[in-house]
This record gives sequence, structure tokens and C-alpha cells, in this order.
Amino acid sequence: METLRDILDAAARGVFPPPDGRTTVVAQASHRDAGVLAFTAHAVVFTDEDPRWVYDTLAAVPCDALAAPMNARFLAAFLERTGRTSETIDAMLVGSPLPGEPVLPLQEITDGEHPRIVYARRRRGEVRAWTTEGGVLVLGRGIAGRLEVSVEVDDGVRHRGLGRALVTAARQLAPEPLWAQVAPGNARSMRAFQAAGYRPVGSEALLIAG
Repeated sequence: METLRDILDAAARGVFPPPDGRTTVVAQASHRDAGVLAFTAHAVVFTDEDPRWVYDTLAAVPCDALAAPMNARFLAAFLERTGRTSETIDAMLVGSPLPGEPVLPLQEITDGEHPRIVYARRRRGEVRAWTTEGGVLVLGRGIAGRLEVSVEVDDGVRHRGLGRALVTAARQLAPEPLWAQVAPGNARSMRAFQAAGYRPVGSEALLIAG
């Protein structure tokens, strides 16, 4: 049986679910994460809830069937059903590993109580973080154990290419495909990731356990 990780690994290779307008329901890979992934004309709902509830609830959403899995009414019902919380619908991007060492001078954070590490642990496991002048780079295991990246750039050094340099460095630190979750409205971040070679592959709504 195909797992959530199988689907993500295939997408990282450029192999996507069939664009048949259907929704696939798979089990959660961990208690922490449930949610919805939307690819071209195919959605994946990952949950430990009864698949029949998912399909019945989607069928009752008053919109085009292709849009139903990311429709606010379905997501609200999903949140209420599971007692989880959610922040936003993100674009999913993925980048392959790059050879060589990062050009940026990076220093790994060893203080496990650093605010950025504490925040990242809410969503990821095996979190590691590095600092450079004006920025922070974080890697960790997120949905289905995939390797995920996030960065933070100080206000005073924005518009100088540091974000792009950080997410490029992340690909050099990564031993496997590296995933990013970016709010579509954050055009600056989207441009930085795409300029660094990350490819948009879909969107996701992550439901986080309380």
C-alpha cells in the first residue's frame, strides 16, 4: 500500500499522483501531522480518521470537486473533527541536494533552548540550526519524516540576497531532497527559493496536534 512518504518521495523525483480529479486518503505517518496535499488535479488527505468520513465530507462541500479538499469548509470540518489547529495553506517546494560546502560562514547553534529551535520543534523532529550574520537556517524532519528547511532574515539586511544564499546553503547541507513550505503571499520568500533552484510541486494545509 502506498504511504504518505512514498507519495512525497515520488513528487520529489517529479512523479506525481495521476491528474484524475480524485482524492487519495492515506494514514498519518505520525500523530503530530495530519492535513491535505494538493497536486495538479489530485489531492492527498493524510489522516487517521475514517476515509468514508473524508469522502462524505468532501462530497458535501458546495464547490467544484477539484477545489473541495482545500476549501475552507472542508478544512474547518477537518479541524473540528480532529481537534487540531492550522495556520495557513502553504506552497510546497522541493530542492535536490547540491555538492560542495556552503559559501556562507555558518555556525551551528548548540543551545537547544534557542528560540528558533524551540519554535521549529513544534513542527519538526531532529532539528538543527545555524546562524550567520543577519540570518538563521533551520533543518528538521517534518511531514512523514521528509527533510524540511526554514530561514529567517533580519529586517536590517533584507533585499541583499541573504535569503537566497541561506536556502542555497541548505541544499548543500542536505543529504536528500529538501522541502520548503512557503506562504503564497510571501512573494519575496517564493522568489528566493525559486532563484535557489527549488521547484513548486503543490500546496499543503497542515493540521497540527494541540
